[in-house]
Amino acid sequence: MFNDFFNVVKTRFNGTSDEDSVPMFKCPRCQSTYALSRYEELHRVCPACGYHGRLSAPERIALTFDKGSFEEFDGNMISCDPISFPDYPQKQEELRRSTGLNDAIITGTALLKGIKTVVGVMDSRYMMASMGSVVGEKITRAFEYATENDLPVIMFTASGGARMQEGIVSLMQMAKTSGAVKLHSDKGGLYVTVLTDPTTGGVTASFASLGDIIIAEPKILIGFAGRRVIESTMKQRLPEDFQLAEFMQDKGFVDMIVERKKMRSVLANILALHGCGEKEV
Repeated sequence: MFNDFFNVVKTRFNGTSDEDSVPMFKCPRCQSTYALSRYEELHRVCPACGYHGRLSAPERIALTFDKGSFEEFDGNMISCDPISFPDYPQKQEELRRSTGLNDAIITGTALLKGIKTVVGVMDSRYMMASMGSVVGEKITRAFEYATENDLPVIMFTASGGARMQEGIVSLMQMAKTSGAVKLHSDKGGLYVTVLTDPTTGGVTASFASLGDIIIAEPKILIGFAGRRVIESTMKQRLPEDFQLAEFMQDKGFVDMIVERKKMRSVLANILALHGCGEKEV
């Protein structure tokens, strides 16, 4: 009864019914509201402030790399339950069904305007792209393949940090991935990091910060600990733009801020300028 009354009042006030209403999106950065279809048309970029929303790993690959060129590594790899964390196996199975992924990253090779590269794309739908044993192992293997085959690496990062459900095993991935990056670098390999929203915690403290060139999408969150933790430790108020991409570029942590619509061209130019694709592989 009350629901019917509320719907009648709402229809009179708005001049439309629920069936006629257009799905809307509210930007989490500038709070502007506009049609969801417009947001999707722009590949989830806010038309008001330029905030770049989250893409799934398959969407990111399709948007960035040559059509049909992606070949996945280790697609069937799944996490164990190293510390017998309550309900962890069930949670994993649930996420595998809902996302279509086996863990929080997809790795493989792809062509970028004809240049072959090793690719890693994290997906925040899967446990906020936290880094557990599978994520660390897949990244490490991707770098090892790139090192053996003289290929550049592009990593799209998006993570809440280490995966607490795997305890110390998750923390060990920071050292393992960093070691793989070092071996790739020692052989002269190019590594480009693309930070997306959000990139935080142990991922920021390891392979995400080790790129030869570090790119970020506009207005995304980058950091290690959260604002409240840092403010309570330092006993002082932090700037409003603290940990946003623009702040991090100003402080020298990020080399470039690149809009999503330009990312494919910028990455291809970087690979070409470094002579990638000129040798037979």
